[in-house]
Amino acid sequence: MFFRRTLLVLITALIASCLFSGIALAKFSAEQLKPLFTDDYDSKVKVIQSLVEDNSIEGLKVLKGLSEETLFSTPKAIVIQKGSQYIDVLSDQAIDVKPEELTGVVLNNQLRAKVDNSLMSLQLGSSDLQVRTKAVEGLSKDPELDNLPLVERLLETEKDPSLKPKVEKLWAMMALQADDVKNKLKAINILGESGDPQVAALLAPLLQQDGEVKIAAENALSKIKKKQFLGEFLGNVIAGFSYGSILLLCALGLAIIYGLIGVINMAHGEFLMVGAYATFVVQSLFRQYLPSYLDWYLVMSIPVAFLAAAILGVLLERTVIQFLYGRPLETLLATFGVSLLMIQGTRTIFGAQNVEVANPSWMSGALQVLPNLVVPYNRMIIFAFAVMVVIATWLVLNKTRLGLFVRAVTQNRNMAACLGVKTKKVDMYAFAFGAGIAGLGGVALSQIGNVGPDLGQSYIIDSFMVVVLGGVGQLAGTVWGAFGLGIASKLMEPFIGAVLAKIAILIFIIIFIQRRPQGLFALKGRSVE
Repeated sequence: MFFRRTLLVLITALIASCLFSGIALAKFSAEQLKPLFTDDYDSKVKVIQSLVEDNSIEGLKVLKGLSEETLFSTPKAIVIQKGSQYIDVLSDQAIDVKPEELTGVVLNNQLRAKVDNSLMSLQLGSSDLQVRTKAVEGLSKDPELDNLPLVERLLETEKDPSLKPKVEKLWAMMALQADDVKNKLKAINILGESGDPQVAALLAPLLQQDGEVKIAAENALSKIKKKQFLGEFLGNVIAGFSYGSILLLCALGLAIIYGLIGVINMAHGEFLMVGAYATFVVQSLFRQYLPSYLDWYLVMSIPVAFLAAAILGVLLERTVIQFLYGRPLETLLATFGVSLLMIQGTRTIFGAQNVEVANPSWMSGALQVLPNLVVPYNRMIIFAFAVMVVIATWLVLNKTRLGLFVRAVTQNRNMAACLGVKTKKVDMYAFAFGAGIAGLGGVALSQIGNVGPDLGQSYIIDSFMVVVLGGVGQLAGTVWGAFGLGIASKLMEPFIGAVLAKIAILIFIIIFIQRRPQGLFALKGRSVE
């Protein structure tokens, strides 16, 4: 008697466990699956729907076999192909089948979509979080009312805080199609709070209805529009910070060079290009000799790009610039010629086509801030990198002997020379330092844009505007000018276009300089006029 009771308890517990997990025992036979192998569309749909309602392990196997085109009918049984074996769907035993005995299932696009949707609906009961998440995201693309009971069951049991809101949104998209007014109002509220502009198309038809549903739909659409505007605005601001980071890295060195020796260096943008191509070379070397450490190529590119640009800066200063001090027009023409030579030299060495510089894996991906706002990791890292470069530059200029000499020569060259400062060497070191910072800008730019011979030409004019706006030789002015111009440009572009935005900024700077010639931050010193 005790043995019978124990056995009965075990059987009851097993059945309850299956029901609790959402996977029931099979309720269908091989005969019920036979319509799948006919040409009757409606019969196939009924079978697929019954597999969903059955919610069994075997049903899940059948749907997976349909999706992967491995389900076949034989005179003996319905089987699923696994490698070279054929497994009976119901008994889960391998059986011997001749190839000529196999009959496959013909699915059109509608049936294939139905199968995939049904398969994902059964995967909602999986114990694997990734499987459930993938199923929820897949069903959200094509929510069908038939899957509502399974989604409601998942909504009651789901504990993961990251998946729960997605399940609620999926439930709302399905409940919106039902006739229950109470659930429909709740669904409208959930979709409105989500702020997702993609659900606006689901809510728009409800504006034709009367009563509470229409009012709720109007309120929900209003919320979505507000959040959509907020997402677009924040997206433009973030894009402005990203663009401003590159401008800052380019203009920072230019501010040091222009503020120190008054040279209008039209080749400064090409130091950006040098840094970007140095990054490409380091990446190529890592791919060839250190493929297992490829993710760290960008870290090694930073000192390489800085040194490459700095060395070229020294060569340019020693061979051209030092003979043209005090002759701004000739310096401008000479550096413009050097710019063309550097571009052509790059074309000769690397070719005229753009080269590929890939993001390391730790810079790939993005952060979902709002439904219509995704912030890529590479842009966040570049902004942080620009801030670190500014801090390092400030430390060099304010806490080192070289920085002291640079500030002294910038403020009063003659007095610094009288005190024993070798101004020519200071000019050379400062030029190299400014070029090196531009090289670091090339490293950053290689991660968000194309790397080609004309890379620097797109930034040189904007960099000069940053320097003039911020104040010649002023670090704080360069920071404010770079981010200010970057954000203003990106905020105006959606309304007036990129070209008119640049024209508007240029007009603003001209008017601003007429009112305040020294820029945002005035240079201090006895020699300042």
